[in-house]
Amino acid sequence: LGGPPRRAEEPITARHMDVARSIQAVTEEIMVRLAKFARALTGKKYLCMAGGVALNCVANGRILREKIFDDIWIQPAAGDAGGAVGAALAAWRAGGGARTTNAMRGSLLGPEYSDAEIEATLKACGAVYKKLERDALLDFTTELLKAGKVVGWVQGRMEFGPRALGNRSILGDARSPQMQSVMNLKVKFRESFRPFAPIVRKERAQDYFELDGESPYMLIVAPVQKALRKTPPANVTGLDLLKQERSTLPAVTHVDYSARIQTVDGKDNPLLYDLLGRFEAATGCAVLVNTSFNVRGEPIVCDPDDAYRCFVNTEMDYLVIGSFVLERTAQPKAQRRVAPQAD
Repeated sequence: LGGPPRRAEEPITARHMDVARSIQAVTEEIMVRLAKFARALTGKKYLCMAGGVALNCVANGRILREKIFDDIWIQPAAGDAGGAVGAALAAWRAGGGARTTNAMRGSLLGPEYSDAEIEATLKACGAVYKKLERDALLDFTTELLKAGKVVGWVQGRMEFGPRALGNRSILGDARSPQMQSVMNLKVKFRESFRPFAPIVRKERAQDYFELDGESPYMLIVAPVQKALRKTPPANVTGLDLLKQERSTLPAVTHVDYSARIQTVDGKDNPLLYDLLGRFEAATGCAVLVNTSFNVRGEPIVCDPDDAYRCFVNTEMDYLVIGSFVLERTAQPKAQRRVAPQAD
């Protein structure tokens, strides 16, 4: 209906934007109507969502803001893979298993690696690194972010699902006007206009975003608070609008003043929670940029070897993995791994 699809490297035209916007509008209308029907049919006050379309963060935010339900919860691995979790939980309950609360534990359900395992990998790669204690590690990382550095952050258990939620992440300063394009072009190798997600302590979220509740799995889009917004010059139109600062958090604010938010809980991720607190104490800003630790065409990094090889083959500035800190320019040269191309 919308004409031929856009090829990966083809320039984005007004038609592409119009088609995308129209598809989004229709998707939102369908999801809102389904939510209203489900409420009327069941009388339930709370909505749980799963399935691939539940990864549509903009529509999720609209359902939440329209107050159809008292609250909504979206499975962090809402696509097909996450269905296995629901099946396992159903079997557990059917077999007499006890009810649990917050069993997702921040979606940090994957593998983790000890400092000994990390150091063995770094030595095998010939890496140059230093080891720091927890407080020194947090303070050093805070100073890097404050200085505008792009930091790979690999800590604890890997996230389950398609979003990096602060354990296999790339972090940056959300206040930087250059951070969005730098991360896209030099680290992620994708279009420069794509906005990144903000991470913020959950108790500070409403100071920056019009968010009623929390968004621990980065699955809700909400507007940036009006007091933080900037209005582009009246003579700027079309694609040039994408280059304009939209708020005091330009790296995470989309052209429509929205942001895909992740709220961080100190119980689920105490290290990231403390880093956010130290960054706010140092800068007065409680928000950082968070994007997944990978490049286009590659999955999110899992183990220390993945992290090191991805790190040295981008223009990321530093890698903080476990208790270790690495500067990219100090590392030996490495051959870029290229994703296999289809025949």
